Amino acid sequence: MAPDEAGPAPEGSGSGPQAPRLRGPAAPPPGAVDPQAAGTGTTEAVTAGLVTALVGFTSAFAVVLAGLRAVGASPAQAASGLLAVTVAMGLATMLLSWRTRLPITVAWSTPGAALLATTGAVSGGWPAAVGAFAVCGMLLAAVGLSRRLAFWAQLIPAPIANAMLAGVLLGLCLAPVRALVAAPAVVGPVVLVWIVLLRVARRWAVPASMALAVGLAFTEPGVRALGARELAPQLSLTAPSLTAAAVVSLAVPLFVVTMASQNIPGIAVLAGFGYRAPVRSTMLVTGAGTVLAAPFGGHAINLAAISAALAAGPEAGADPARRWRAAMTAGCGYVVLGAGSSAVAAVALAAPEGLVEAAAGLALVATLAAALGGAFSAAAPSAPGLREAAAVTFLVTVSGVQPGGVSSAFWGLAAGLAVLGVLRASGPRRGAPD
Repeated sequence: MAPDEAGPAPEGSGSGPQAPRLRGPAAPPPGAVDPQAAGTGTTEAVTAGLVTALVGFTSAFAVVLAGLRAVGASPAQAASGLLAVTVAMGLATMLLSWRTRLPITVAWSTPGAALLATTGAVSGGWPAAVGAFAVCGMLLAAVGLSRRLAFWAQLIPAPIANAMLAGVLLGLCLAPVRALVAAPAVVGPVVLVWIVLLRVARRWAVPASMALAVGLAFTEPGVRALGARELAPQLSLTAPSLTAAAVVSLAVPLFVVTMASQNIPGIAVLAGFGYRAPVRSTMLVTGAGTVLAAPFGGHAINLAAISAALAAGPEAGADPARRWRAAMTAGCGYVVLGAGSSAVAAVALAAPEGLVEAAAGLALVATLAAALGGAFSAAAPSAPGLREAAAVTFLVTVSGVQPGGVSSAFWGLAAGLAVLGVLRASGPRRGAPD
């Protein structure tokens, strides 16, 4: 990881505050150091880092568990996967923030976990899914090694990638609606807390609803009967295998979703606060971390997008050059949370049917809204055929069809690109009036 890859973003590159020079200490006027910032910066950074880790973990752990279970993991393997991916993103965050002195935070791929939940079991079962996770990690690392692959990865229009993601998320976001009708006494309080906190404390809406869902899980006798063995952290090693269906259905869509919905927005979020992320080293670290976590069930890690703002923003300290300490604290927090993730997974997997799935669906509503907006509002008339291609991508993905055993997410992406190619070839030239 070459430190010289990181540098200041151009002025005006985002809506966040602009940092002066970010490869080392900030560059205020000579001798000008804000005493108040110097005195309180550490406390602010540690607090912001702890909030980042807590929000990042609690807001989506149920989505990760649902995705791993859907592709064939046993309860023990799913708990192992949650532990592995949490520790991997913690260690990657610590390494990147320490080496670059930038507030770079790493997260698991929440859209990727949602993709797993809608794809379901693939040919070859859980070992083949683990193999697909490893292939995805190799692709992520290859982006760091090859500028050409990075170029090709960015050729997929953002509206089409967002439409695929929206199609993946739709079914999961319907879970709270169905669960509320089936079990209003249990699910109702979770939905109510989520709505109220969206109004008064938006950042905590999802973590609080998740925490309440876990608490309500103890109304189930099976949860109360869990013993120390089920709650203790355990890793389950799976020898990966490769099948063509798993690579096409899981590895490729997982790579696309992770790049389009996590890594690229994560770079943009950092740029908005004046930081230029070192793309090469970030992709290498997250790709290697994904490969190493895969045999234990971890699906993918990537640059944080939403939670990145918590460690990179002014809440992490007045001095932009010192905010990397917030990311370092977040990484340590993730490692600690990973140690307790097996207990969380055991409770969640033994909870009343539909409860945790409903909380996971609520956690994805904002992501669904953003994906739909990115798919259709961004498909401007100046881009002929893009809106129709995005609609085709969305519909095919939602359909759930799996010709040849290949997931609908892949077919949705392929159909959208094909439609876009046909419409652009036969339509008016770019920039010409309709």
